[in-house]
Amino acid sequence: MQTILIVDDHPSFRACARDTLEAEGFRVVGEAGDGAAAIEAVDRLHPDAVLLDVQLPDMTGFDLTARITRNGTAPAVVIVSSRDAADYGPLIEQSGARGFIAKAELSGAAVHALLS
Repeated sequence: MQTILIVDDHPSFRACARDTLEAEGFRVVGEAGDGAAAIEAVDRLHPDAVLLDVQLPDMTGFDLTARITRNGTAPAVVIVSSRDAADYGPLIEQSGARGFIAKAELSGAAVHALLS
């Protein structure tokens, strides 16, 4: 069972994502509402993956991805947004994330596909 950390500034989305992912075989080990809390949670919880919103109060998801994927033992990152991937151009690939899922299309299968 893969462990995952959910990072989003909206508690309602975190709750919905937790329900969706846990129902589809992930073990959610934590949640964070901003980049600073996410960095601390990654260091403390060592998740296999991070589901990460693009827009956070203190930094972008792209900047945070670059910070947490610097070493080879970092978790895989899946970027999510209410906007379409095309809105971000090459930023997704350049960030080091495994890929992007629109929030409206979030599913365990979609996350598994990016992590496999």
